[in-house]
Amino acid sequence: MERALVIGDSGGIGAALKAALTSRCGAENITGLSRSGDGLDVTDEASIAVALDRLEGEFDTVFVAVGILAPEGERPEKSLSALSLGNMATVMAVNAIGPALVLKHLVPFLPRDRRALVGVLSARVGSIGDNGMGGWYSYRASKAAVNQIVHSAAIELSRSHRHAVCVALHPGTVATPFTADYRGRHPAVPADEAAGHLLSVTDALTPSDTGRFYDWRGDAVPW
Repeated sequence: MERALVIGDSGGIGAALKAALTSRCGAENITGLSRSGDGLDVTDEASIAVALDRLEGEFDTVFVAVGILAPEGERPEKSLSALSLGNMATVMAVNAIGPALVLKHLVPFLPRDRRALVGVLSARVGSIGDNGMGGWYSYRASKAAVNQIVHSAAIELSRSHRHAVCVALHPGTVATPFTADYRGRHPAVPADEAAGHLLSVTDALTPSDTGRFYDWRGDAVPW
């Protein structure tokens, strides 16, 4: 039976992924971790180690669903003049460094003898090739950084876990509090629908797809 782990299960898309996986695999085979529920703070490596050290066994499916658009009380920057060292460092810590540290401590929980899926939530705005509007400096940069981290981790994992699939994922615009103030004209889908799309995409991936960046339709996103 498939065992799954969702890191960031208190957020909208993380909670929806956990619910969808619970329906598929049974609650006894699903583990969720978050800062609010388990003290896993991706900006604190010690808390990541403590939270994961409590786990037992291997996980066939892992989603890393953590991220912020901007620090609390702030907004994504529209211009260079709005950049702040502290705000940019915070966004980088949560969106890029945090997932990298999670991957570091996750490796021992991935099976070597069968397929293991690791999906890290990214965003299309992290694509350098797809950026035609500018702005959102910290968020864009942090997602571009996590894409590079995922790509590098996939290369390393392929040497020790030849059945592993490690990918960056763009879930689309999801109707959650996270995106409420920034949707504009972009159509948003409910979190449960977005989770279903992501599972449909990741279920179809094979080790030959590892290290790539996919959107919710299963289309490759340019780096």
